[in-house]
Amino acid sequence: MERVKVYDPDGGLPDRSGTGLFARALLAGLPLLPVEEEGRLNDARLRDNFIVRVFASHRLQTLFAARWSRDAVVRFHAAHKYLLLAHSPPHHKQLGQLVAAVKQHAPPSFRARYGTLFMEALKVRATTQKNCNVLQHLVGHLREHTPAAEREDILTIIEDYRQELVPLIVPITLIKHYVRKHKVTYIADQVYLAPHPKELMLRNHV
Repeated sequence: MERVKVYDPDGGLPDRSGTGLFARALLAGLPLLPVEEEGRLNDARLRDNFIVRVFASHRLQTLFAARWSRDAVVRFHAAHKYLLLAHSPPHHKQLGQLVAAVKQHAPPSFRARYGTLFMEALKVRATTQKNCNVLQHLVGHLREHTPAAEREDILTIIEDYRQELVPLIVPITLIKHYVRKHKVTYIADQVYLAPHPKELMLRNHV
């Protein structure tokens, strides 16, 4: 994808400004395909971001694989709300406006535009600050279902995450516990809480 040697035809030293021929063709032919340099996957956050995109791409393709409805798109977008906010709030806003006006677009153009914006959004890296904002929003949805003491417990853990004392999986697991305990359906359906299989343990790193 990058840093490929480009040789000087005059015999000078090569530089690493090139893109592999196969990689270039692949990226041109499948612009929405999640891709990443192998070496960069040693970074826990980059690895999580890549795998999030892989599973999100599969869900997106499944949505549009057969005849789809406006209601299906609305449900899909609603379920991905907090995942999108954790990556790119501006893209989330654009996608929301697009979904609200879905009837004004021909199905092929809507599918292409939504798919492009959706995958572009997830390519933006989620940060600790954006994750904290999302986690606090989720705690806000628990207000009517949980006592103040339980919410304070979660907020304390979120602050620990902000200070990089605990990994992201800790506040998420606590929120999921109270969501199940109090049957908060809206939050339970959020992809953000489980964007990939837990067995991968991608959110277990500080």
